[in-house]
Amino acid sequence: MKRPSTREEPPSKRAKTSRGEDDYMPGNIIEIELRNFMTYDCLVCKPGSRLNLVIGPNGSGKSSIVCAIALGLGGEPQLLGRATSIGAYVKRGEESGHIKISLRGSTKDEKLTIIRRIDAHNKSEWLFNGKVASKKAVTEIMQQFNIQVNNLTQFLPQDRVCEFAKLTPVQLLEETEKAVGDPQLPIQHRALVDKSLELKTIEMAVKRNGETLNQLKALNAELEKDVERVRQREVLLKKAESMKKKLPWLKYDAIKADYLKAKEAEKDVKQKLEEAAKTLNNLREPIEKQKLQKPQMDAKCKRLSNLIKENAKRRMELLEKESSLGVQIRGKYKEMGDLKKEEESRQQRIIKAKEDLAIAEAELRNLPVHEPPKDVLDKLRSQISDLKVSANQKRIQKQDKEKVLNQKNIALRHCVDRLKDMENKNNKLLQALRNSGAEKIFEAYHWLREHRQELNKEVYGPVLLEVNVSNRDHADYLEGHVPYYIWKSFITQDPHDRDFLVRNLKSFDVPILNYVGDKHRHKEPFFISNEMRELGIYSRLDQVFEAPDAVKEVLISQFGLEHSYIGSKETDQKASEVAKLRVLDFWTPENHYRWSVSRYGGHVSGSVDPVDRSRLLLCGSDVGEIERLRCRKEELEETVCALEEDLKLLMTEQRSIDEEEAKLHKQREEIVGNVTLEMRKRREMENRVDQRKRKLESLLREDDQDAVMAKLIDEAANLNTRRLQCAIDIKNLLVEAVAYKWNFAEKHMTSIEFDAKIRELEHSLKQPAKFAQQVACQLEYCKKETEDHRQQLLAAKRHAESIAIITPELEKAFLEMPTTIEELEAAIHDTLSQANSTLALNQNVVEEYEHRQGKHCR
Repeated sequence: MKRPSTREEPPSKRAKTSRGEDDYMPGNIIEIELRNFMTYDCLVCKPGSRLNLVIGPNGSGKSSIVCAIALGLGGEPQLLGRATSIGAYVKRGEESGHIKISLRGSTKDEKLTIIRRIDAHNKSEWLFNGKVASKKAVTEIMQQFNIQVNNLTQFLPQDRVCEFAKLTPVQLLEETEKAVGDPQLPIQHRALVDKSLELKTIEMAVKRNGETLNQLKALNAELEKDVERVRQREVLLKKAESMKKKLPWLKYDAIKADYLKAKEAEKDVKQKLEEAAKTLNNLREPIEKQKLQKPQMDAKCKRLSNLIKENAKRRMELLEKESSLGVQIRGKYKEMGDLKKEEESRQQRIIKAKEDLAIAEAELRNLPVHEPPKDVLDKLRSQISDLKVSANQKRIQKQDKEKVLNQKNIALRHCVDRLKDMENKNNKLLQALRNSGAEKIFEAYHWLREHRQELNKEVYGPVLLEVNVSNRDHADYLEGHVPYYIWKSFITQDPHDRDFLVRNLKSFDVPILNYVGDKHRHKEPFFISNEMRELGIYSRLDQVFEAPDAVKEVLISQFGLEHSYIGSKETDQKASEVAKLRVLDFWTPENHYRWSVSRYGGHVSGSVDPVDRSRLLLCGSDVGEIERLRCRKEELEETVCALEEDLKLLMTEQRSIDEEEAKLHKQREEIVGNVTLEMRKRREMENRVDQRKRKLESLLREDDQDAVMAKLIDEAANLNTRRLQCAIDIKNLLVEAVAYKWNFAEKHMTSIEFDAKIRELEHSLKQPAKFAQQVACQLEYCKKETEDHRQQLLAAKRHAESIAIITPELEKAFLEMPTTIEELEAAIHDTLSQANSTLALNQNVVEEYEHRQGKHCR
């Protein structure tokens, strides 16, 4: 029977579209209009019906047109591989823009217009034929024309070429089918692959089931032969089971015989142990007696050893005493020799002392008497007192002047601080930014000042504080040319500093710009031609302000200040002639002129805007209050200068008085110093005479040398006598020590012989002790063996009774069976071997056979 087909009829293919009379196909782009999109201010482009090429140098905007097509036809920014937010495609400096794409409809006259409006805040709005539409509706329109901007085979942005190169052949085929084939073709392709895999799975399952069936049939035929042999085996197993009942009772009888043998062996070993213990006690009695005498002998040896140590200690003390006496005797002999030498030297010193005393007395007699000049000292003291009074008066006048000067300086500082606060440019500029909408600019500015040490390089900002314009008109021009957001921006020179500020200043709503510096950027040199001067142009916008290099470079490079010129009222009247000099942007006191040249047709279009007055760069202040503070400041400065002059004059007069007083003090100190010096000389001379007299008297009062010598001889004789007595004592101690050592040697040798005898007796005791220990161990082993046999006997009896209780019938059957364990086990083994040889299968084989038979019948 033929299986009905499950395949569905394929849907009809999409109707083939053809070109119309205008050579366009439905869905072709017939017009593109861009406004404030990437590099374009305004662009209108009308593509041809066939192949269109966009040709131009790098940076001319080719990729911008491709991006506009993708975004305008429902694509997301991510598919372009560039910026991930739609706001990044708005031209820099503008708030919003739009993309307008017109598609050909089904007929020549039908035109489908899609408009996508975007702004810098990442908002997007869709319009279809002038009416607001959702993105879903625009996507459905693209599907009608099979426009797939997210398909790399239909739309390939230059930033995703690497991604396209990584596609596998299968992925390329699928993407190509989506792009050029029938819409159902990819779906049918995927269904065909799934059906092919399913068919292979079914074929493999049929093959495995056939092989399993053949194996089961062969196994069933083999099992039929073994079933009969299993039944014969059961009869033999019953016979073996009856013989197994006698086997436990035979084992019980064998264990009982072993138990009786073990009990008899335990009795014999116990008798041996008693005999060994008696022998061991007889041998230990003499050893214990010897050990009781050993401590007495050790005590006698120890007592003699202590006497020997005490004798040695006394001998050492006597030797040290004898040595000390020898040193003292040698010292006395040395003093005798020194005394003889000193007597000779003393006589010479007495003669020299008498001569020195005569010379000193002669010098003291010849020294003149000096009287101090009292009149001169009294006059100097009077002059110094008068100068001190005058200096105190000048000092009081100076303190009064300093007090007044300090008060005037405090008032002047208060006035200057007030004036600085009112004239402080930074505060005024920050306040102007706050008034214009930057509500947290003060907080951002102070935060940067507090954390400046955490930055790698210098950070400038806000930009308004870094720019200095001296001319009011130039300030109007610069503020009108540069967008407002730049004045509240902060400029960094390091990427890490930029990221650090972006994280921390995010809540203050201030922009962060990073200046990297471009050494290769071409700088337009400043030059004013004669033709420009004749038309009133006298400067350029990048030349009229001062700022740090990084700030100036950012303003010039971002906003084209080097291409914006400044003219006078005469330039305003000759504005049309200025454009002929290729000056496309210039300012006059009343207007701002701008011209733009089309890149394609070369057409020139211009715009004229009135010049607005500066609200930020030049901020007003309270002029009257500032003028009053300036006058007050000048008055205080004049007063302070006059007080300082008076104070200097007083200080000069006081310094003159102090210098005069110092001179007088110096003269008085010189006179007093001379008097003191003369008096010191006389006192020194008198002291020298007294000192030499005392020295001579000391030499004359020294003891008689003969008496001293006799005293030293007596002391030396006494020391020799004491030394001899020490030697005699040492000899007596040596004799005593020899006697002690001889006695100690005898006692020690007796103790050693006693120890040897005890060791010999203990050695002879080891063998009987070892034998007794072995017998004790053997007794314990026999007891354990007896107990083990008793437990085995009880266990064997319980086991035998659990298998079979002996009845008269069973006892009669047991008489017909073998009477030994070996014979009975051999009979059981033979019966089981016969059963196993009959059929080497078990009951599981029979059950499996019956199960397969029932399954086969079913």
